[in-house]
Amino acid sequence: MKELTKRQSEVFDILKDYVENYGIAPTHVELARLIGVSSSKAAADHLKALEKKSVIRIYADKPRGIQIIASNDDGLPLIGSVAAGLPIEAIENVESYITIPEIIKRNKPTFLLRVRGDSMIDAGILDGDLIAVRKTSTAEIGQIVVARIDDEVTVKTLGRQGDMAVLQPANDCYQPIILPAEDLAIEGKFVGLIRA
Repeated sequence: MKELTKRQSEVFDILKDYVENYGIAPTHVELARLIGVSSSKAAADHLKALEKKSVIRIYADKPRGIQIIASNDDGLPLIGSVAAGLPIEAIENVESYITIPEIIKRNKPTFLLRVRGDSMIDAGILDGDLIAVRKTSTAEIGQIVVARIDDEVTVKTLGRQGDMAVLQPANDCYQPIILPAEDLAIEGKFVGLIRA
């Protein structure tokens, strides 16, 4: 992370506080008001400067598309992608550290994963979202879990049929994954969502 100017630090702190308090980024108009400038263009200029310093990432194609990139001291590691569809090969390397909202911190997440696919859309988990996961090897029936099948991971709702484990999608276009319980490894429980 590059050194911020005094003004950039002020704007970054205001932005970070807003995200921690509300769980979403402010609009350019809201940010302009918060930092005391008269136009949303001035707010956008501040955001571009912060992105150049690698403390935020801007997604121009999304409303409120600002993501705080934290240092590893105050953020949660984003460690790759998880399938919300058919299982995909796990990618486990720290891509960056993301500051998470206070409301999600209370659930004690261990790491973040980026969702790939649309099998959990009826549960409000969309393609591209970041899910906060608390690492655990156990979960209750009905909880949304990150599960490993062989070397692939997926996010689904945990179920059971007799002695078989069921990974239930939240999209009628997908079939449940049914497998012997001993072949299923729970990697963690879903504890929060960040729309990236």
